[in-house]
Amino acid sequence: MNSLLILCIVLLSGTVAYFIYRAYVLAGVFSDLEEYTKELEDMTQYMYTQINESFKSMKEIDRLGAFEKDDEAGTTFAMLKDVIDNLEEEFNGKKKEKVK
Repeated sequence: MNSLLILCIVLLSGTVAYFIYRAYVLAGVFSDLEEYTKELEDMTQYMYTQINESFKSMKEIDRLGAFEKDDEAGTTFAMLKDVIDNLEEEFNGKKKEKVK
């Protein structure tokens, strides 16, 4: 009877030690994940700020409609503006279309 009790205590102690070890490992993984998420949020905010500033600069450059859509510069400008518009929608949600 005593040997059975000792065996149960040893098995229970081993099981508890294993779960404590797993909790410790998972806490480290969770901590690393939190740091990665924070870095990703910071990078996303930086990128959004840069995209937003670029978008404002592009609007200022073309405030008079100086770029023609027929030439290479105008085509490139239009493509860049489309990319920035798409990114604006991703960050700010869908915008309502303006009535022309």
